[in-house]
Amino acid sequence: QVQLVESGGGLVQPGGSLRLSCAASKIIFSISAMGWYRQAPGKQRELVAAITSGGSTNYADSAKGRFIISRDNAKNTVYLQMNSLKPEDTAVYYCNGVPRAGSWGQGTQVTVSS
Repeated sequence: QVQLVESGGGLVQPGGSLRLSCAASKIIFSISAMGWYRQAPGKQRELVAAITSGGSTNYADSAKGRFIISRDNAKNTVYLQMNSLKPEDTAVYYCNGVPRAGSWGQGTQVTVSS
């Protein structure tokens, strides 16, 4: 069973940074790619960054140049370094496989506000 536990969110001022972590069950690292998704109030969940098992990355236009996704296969963990945060980045952030591998975790809230 795929289990995903996200952490690292919080309240940050515009221009600030946060680093999110996602601890995944070992099975999920047999999947070719992992991703970070986000869902803002009243909006659909969207994929913002993805990384393959080989380390190739892909980003939504909104994340390019500001977010960096990485993974530590030995720790079964995926990270999202978010820099130059904007109010429009406010959302609940989730990790999962790409495509989605299983049930969503609880997510971690990111709020960007002054």
